[in-house]
Amino acid sequence: MVTPNPFSAMFGRSPFQPLLAHIVKASEAANELLPFFEATLTGDWDTAARHRETITRLEHEADELKTELRLNLPNTMFLPVSRSDLLDLISVQDKIANKARDITGIMLGRQMQVPEALAGPMRDYLHTSVGAVTQARKALEELKDLLESGFGRNVSDVMQNLIRELHTLEHQADGQQVAIRRQLFELESELPPVDVMFLYQIIDWIGELSDRAERVGSRLQILTAR
Repeated sequence: MVTPNPFSAMFGRSPFQPLLAHIVKASEAANELLPFFEATLTGDWDTAARHRETITRLEHEADELKTELRLNLPNTMFLPVSRSDLLDLISVQDKIANKARDITGIMLGRQMQVPEALAGPMRDYLHTSVGAVTQARKALEELKDLLESGFGRNVSDVMQNLIRELHTLEHQADGQQVAIRRQLFELESELPPVDVMFLYQIIDWIGELSDRAERVGSRLQILTAR
């Protein structure tokens, strides 16, 4: 007896089911950044390492889902949306988990502690960016539920509202990034130059989380408009 492929079963129900399974992993990885960051502020590197291990595991699981999705994606003629659009969406989602792994890798490897003056703004900035990822996950959940329940005519309106909220979060993260970079510039003379360089890198990468999340929303918006 041949064991049915679970991914084929997923696509039988909805092409968005495996995409949702993937973004759940990406979102969970991003959420782990919050306790990881708190651990770095107090120099608790053992706890930080445990959160890093969780993020690495989730990123690996997301990679496996991405590979399985690509291998088992049916031909376009059997899908209600473009195959290339789905592949593009999974690629954007995957970069969220990758970036969470990259952030923890550098911070843990160098035992980076954010300067006290930047700790509060960085915490708020990270929460905003992670919140954008959560919003992207919510958008995909809502889209899947709406399509599967048959309320196709309402999908566009619902997506517009969700994407508007996602754009607000991404715009907020952009503003926080600018403010933090300005604060860091004022502190540069008091910090080792190498530390400053890596701090700018982490600031940029946190911003990429919200940027990738907004791109997920934009691609969902395109899918529902077709």
